[in-house]
Amino acid sequence: MRKNFGAKPYTYPQPVLIIASYDENGTPDAMNAAWGGISDDTQISMCLSAGHKTVKNILKRKAFTVSMADAANVAACDYVGIVSANDVPDKLEKAGFHTTRSEFVDAPLIDELPMALECRLVSYDEESCRMVGEIVNVSAEESVLDENGKIDPGKLQPITFDPVNNAYLKLGEKVGNAFRDGLALK
Repeated sequence: MRKNFGAKPYTYPQPVLIIASYDENGTPDAMNAAWGGISDDTQISMCLSAGHKTVKNILKRKAFTVSMADAANVAACDYVGIVSANDVPDKLEKAGFHTTRSEFVDAPLIDELPMALECRLVSYDEESCRMVGEIVNVSAEESVLDENGKIDPGKLQPITFDPVNNAYLKLGEKVGNAFRDGLALK
C-alpha cells in the first residue's frame, strides 16, 4: 500500500549545486541549491529566488558557475546555503573555499570543488524564480578523471539532497548500463 504525502518537492536524486558569481566589486560569492537540473543539451535550469545575493550578482554579470557539491566538502557546501552573502559578504572565505576566475565566463570556479559547469545567463523569471544558463564549458580536475579521461563519479563523490529527511547522501554504486541493459527486453 502507498502512503500519500500530497504535493511536495520530493524527487531522488536532487543534486546539490553550488552556484558561484562575482559581485559588482569582483568579490566571489556562492550559494547552495538543490532545485535544478539539465533542461537542454547545453542548458541548466534552477529555481533560485531573487533575494539571494548570488542571483543579484548573476543578473548584473550575466554569468555563473555551477559546481557539484561533494562528500569531502559537505560542511562548507551546507554553510554557503545557510548563510547569506547579504549578511556575510566573505562567506566563501569563512567556508574555506578559494576561487579561480573561469577562462570562459565572468564567474569564479571554486578550487575545492573539482567539477563545474561554466555558464552564461540565458534568462531569469522573477515570478517563477526559474534561471536558465547556457553551459559554455564543463571543467573537472584531473584527480576525478578515470584512465580514459572521463569524469569518474567514484572519484568525484558527488552528493545529493534528501528532501524528505533533510540529509545529504553520497551517490552509490553502479547498478546498470544506460542505453544497453534495456535492450534485453526488446
